Amino acid sequence: MVDEARIAWLMTLPPEERQPRTKSFDKRQREELRTHWRLWARPSQLPPAGDWRVWLVMAGRGFGKTRAGAEWVRGLAEADPEARIALVGHSLAEARAVMVEGESGIMATTPARCRPQFEPSLRRLSWRNGAQAMLYSATEPDSLRGSQHSAAWCDEIGKWDLAAGRATQAWDNLLLGLRLGESPRVVATTTPRAVPLVMRLVEEANDGGVVITRGRTEENHFNLPRRFIRDVRRAFGRSQLARQELDGELLVDREGALWTRALLERCRETAGDAPVRVVVGVDPPASARGDGCGIVVCGLGGDGVARVLADASLGKVSPERWVRTVADTAAAWNADRVIAEANQGGDMVASVLRAADVRLPVKLVHASVGKSARAEPIAAFYEAGRVRHRGDFAALEDQLCGMLVGGGFAGPGRSPDRADAAVWALTELLLKRRAEPRIRTGI
Repeated sequence: MVDEARIAWLMTLPPEERQPRTKSFDKRQREELRTHWRLWARPSQLPPAGDWRVWLVMAGRGFGKTRAGAEWVRGLAEADPEARIALVGHSLAEARAVMVEGESGIMATTPARCRPQFEPSLRRLSWRNGAQAMLYSATEPDSLRGSQHSAAWCDEIGKWDLAAGRATQAWDNLLLGLRLGESPRVVATTTPRAVPLVMRLVEEANDGGVVITRGRTEENHFNLPRRFIRDVRRAFGRSQLARQELDGELLVDREGALWTRALLERCRETAGDAPVRVVVGVDPPASARGDGCGIVVCGLGGDGVARVLADASLGKVSPERWVRTVADTAAAWNADRVIAEANQGGDMVASVLRAADVRLPVKLVHASVGKSARAEPIAAFYEAGRVRHRGDFAALEDQLCGMLVGGGFAGPGRSPDRADAAVWALTELLLKRRAEPRIRTGI
């Protein structure tokens, strides 16, 4: 064990000097020091003062949200033998892998001498003093019905299952069971996502029942590899994805947008039937020095549902580069057609594409109405469940959420090149019927 005098000495040092000074300790002492939360916690990782019922830690990736939640649970359990704590994750597998057994989870952050017993088959953690914690899955809201707790830690509520309102049902069932002890409380940790449950808590913060802690990835730079921070900033810059995932900003839907983030989340899937038809939508740049080139792959399934399969869009590149990317993308996905907007450059688009690959099937489409007018029927297909996203397409989805009813584009960027390419491809799949081959009789 590390004596209290040495811990007190470390506490007198600035946070950035504490880790280097532990090198003088032996391996066992260093491992134990990792579990002394007051040595390493930043003020933003500690519970706020006041009479709150929900503490929402909404911050960027790598901020230390999981450690904050695990340490809060540990503190409650060690202080109160009567504690009955709910640990709610997106799924039981994630609750176990992240909240309990993860590198920043309860087991890893607790000293071995007072570590709780984990019984996976019972989904239960038991401390020696009698405190207990039970694991739950947010995808099974009814599992929280009837259970009673004195506290709860809910992890990554922004990614809880939105289908059939499961996320809010799980949250409501949890709250109805928080009726043990004098002051039941919930800690919710999440990366910001504008889904109904998160937006509800943000609104409740105005009434005083919810306290929100926000934070950026860089705040935890002492515990993150320098290369990680440098590389992700270089890759994402100040994009909306970076603002959400790194800076911890909650990106709220624009008023009058054709797409909302909640709608796109409902349309997301990870697997499904192979498409029976695949097209590549292309929104070419107006000039060699113009905007980026939108290149989006969409497929139509046998169930009549169209799916966005890939986004191969490029920034400002030469015609040779984007043309080759279109050809390579079409070949990789075995596309039966490339749909390219012809207004900017006319037939030159088709000739350039065909020059890149003579086997490339190209169909030119002409924009007779504005981008938003073209997009409106496609947005309606999303609402009707006729379009799915096979995975995450952050840059494309940011642009879709910037398309406004009645015309206009609110960003990001100057032009919705990715969104326009997707609209062209989905229009071809859902609104254009392919001519069926016929046998002509008579001459």
